[in-house]
Amino acid sequence: MPERQLYRLRTRTDKEIVRDVDPGKVYVDRDSGEEYEVVGKILPLAPSPSNETWSVENLRLCGCSLEQLTPKDVNDCVNCGRRLPAMSSGQ
Repeated sequence: MPERQLYRLRTRTDKEIVRDVDPGKVYVDRDSGEEYEVVGKILPLAPSPSNETWSVENLRLCGCSLEQLTPKDVNDCVNCGRRLPAMSSGQ
């Protein structure tokens, strides 16, 4: 379970990394020497029961009446708390 929030960082030349950051610390690309800038938080927000980022390949529909997306790697829906059915091999 990730305890720290992950962020997307980007340089001026559009090189990106995803990592947790410490406030006030400057992150620099070791190849180019360019400074990284935080451009966004990665979903799910920490702390979360999921270890996966919220991207299309890591999500599935809950199946409840809310029809919300939930991470594939959790047992209970993060939206309604309902137990999720086992995934078939095609998902």
